[in-house]
Amino acid sequence: MSKITFLGAGSTVFAKNVLGDVMSTEALQGFELALFDIDAGRLRDSEQLLLNMKASLGSSCVVKAYSDRKEALRGAKYVVNAIQVGGYDPCTITDFEIPKKYGLRQTIADTVGIGGIFRNLRTIPVVLDFAKDMREVCPDALFMNYTNPMAVLTNVLSTAGGVRTVGLCHSVQACVSDLFKTLGMDATGVESKIAGINHMAWLLEVKKDGVDLYPEIKRRAAEKQKEKHHDMVRFEMMLKFGYYITESSEHNAEYHPYFIKRNYPELIERFNIPLDEYPRRCVEQIKGWNNMRESLLANSNIEHKRSHEYASHIMEAIETGKPFKIGGNVMNTGLITNLPKEACVEVPCLVDRSGINPTYVGDLPPQLAALNRTNINTQLLTIEAALTQKKEHIYHAAMLDPHTSAELSMDDIVALCDDLIEAHGDWLPAYK
Repeated sequence: MSKITFLGAGSTVFAKNVLGDVMSTEALQGFELALFDIDAGRLRDSEQLLLNMKASLGSSCVVKAYSDRKEALRGAKYVVNAIQVGGYDPCTITDFEIPKKYGLRQTIADTVGIGGIFRNLRTIPVVLDFAKDMREVCPDALFMNYTNPMAVLTNVLSTAGGVRTVGLCHSVQACVSDLFKTLGMDATGVESKIAGINHMAWLLEVKKDGVDLYPEIKRRAAEKQKEKHHDMVRFEMMLKFGYYITESSEHNAEYHPYFIKRNYPELIERFNIPLDEYPRRCVEQIKGWNNMRESLLANSNIEHKRSHEYASHIMEAIETGKPFKIGGNVMNTGLITNLPKEACVEVPCLVDRSGINPTYVGDLPPQLAALNRTNINTQLLTIEAALTQKKEHIYHAAMLDPHTSAELSMDDIVALCDDLIEAHGDWLPAYK
């Protein structure tokens, strides 16, 4: 029996979506769905929910929870990763509250920035342990990474981890439809091309019947900017740099040095930037799960409609040979020619029986490549810090981060990193 292993299966709603998709796909019937999580209670919840779903969908997939990670991975053909190391309490709280003492504010803090750096440093050792197990018990498995920080973790798994890896994010699928909905435009029949790095990929082309839609998009966006709305940062970046970005405005507010600035506090109101957004979401999600848990687990007739998540479509394409196009995060093997070869990039990929096949993009417009490189710099130094365990590279990563370096002096950045290392305690390995 072929096996799909889900690491971080205690993320019950996400496991429901991805594995519900699997159970709804004819080509994936009969697979074992192996669940693993370090939280035994949440693991039991997910197992019960998926058993209920299996019965209601009439699926022949086998649902099985494991307390031993290596056994959950043994013989797997596909591995889905959705872990969060350290959770909201204490680690997300730490990532936000200590920088605040230095006057450094954040919105999401899960990609780059000081919060993204430390989220990486506590997650990289864990995913390298996954890779070590996989090389032993399922060396040919495809690792599908949904965990942030996407670019760094996918990079580490592909290089230092030595496992076949693709990073999957929601932002590519939603980019065009969300943009057109905001601008009151019809996205039916629209063709697009997206490439760059995760959370900062670019809508390079957007056409309908061969006609470039960017002039009309920018005209409407300029009008939209005259009123308060939820996507003001991305619209401003598009109007200044020429292209729309895949990931949300609350994310992109902290990827650049232009928006969250102590000396320009009016920018927060002007661009409708939700500071401390991710902690708020965490609190709401925890409360929401506690409210819905009993009713969801007691429901023996759970309906499911296949979602837009890529995972089941990738598995289906490999199993059947029927091609499927994704936006995937992969190593830059000459794909984007004006970004570093050491970087993980997000490009169109064709999936078929042979696996993930990234496509050639060539040069990005120079201003877009330059913006990507500002984030890649921090990503690569974070990887260097994690693999060498040299504290100096943590400082380098933070000093190269666009938002952090725009707000703090080098001495304050070093002190902030030291405070975060101390506050994380056992969540981080020892750094030299």
